[in-house]
Amino acid sequence: MNLRELIEKKYIIAIKSKNVDEVNTLRLIKSAIKDKDIENRSSESSEGINDSKILFLLQSLVKQRKDSIESFELAKRDDLVEKEKIELDIINNFLPKQHSIEETENIIKSVIKNENLSDLKDMGLLMKLLKQDYSGSMDMAMAGKIAKNLLNK
Repeated sequence: MNLRELIEKKYIIAIKSKNVDEVNTLRLIKSAIKDKDIENRSSESSEGINDSKILFLLQSLVKQRKDSIESFELAKRDDLVEKEKIELDIINNFLPKQHSIEETENIIKSVIKNENLSDLKDMGLLMKLLKQDYSGSMDMAMAGKIAKNLLNK
C-alpha cells in the first residue's frame, strides 16, 4: 500500500471514529498532496506525485509545525502549541523513523569519506546524495548544519 492509499485509509477510519484532530490533520495532508498533484500536472502526465515526493511534502509539514510550536511557545499560546503538537504527531506517523543526531553525523561522515569530499564547495553534492538516499528518514536542515561543520574542518 502506497502512502497516498494509507493516508486515505486512515482518513476514513478517523471520520468513522469521529476523531476531529486526526480528521482535520489528514484533510490538511490530503489537500497539500492534491495541490502538489495539480502543480506537477503536465500534458504528458496526469499522474499524481509519488511516495518520495509525498515524504518530502510531509517533512515540510513537520518543519512548519515545529516552527509554529516555537513561535507559539514564545508567545505563551499553550493552546496553539498543543494543537500543533497533535498535528505533528499525526504527520510523523507517516514518516519513517528519523535518524538521531549521532546517526545522521555518522552517515554524513561515511558519505564524505566514500565520496572523497573535502570542503564546502562539495556541500551541494553531499546534500544531493543525502536527499537521494535518506529522504524521509533524515532531517535535512539538521543534516545541512552537521555537514557544514564537518566540511569546514
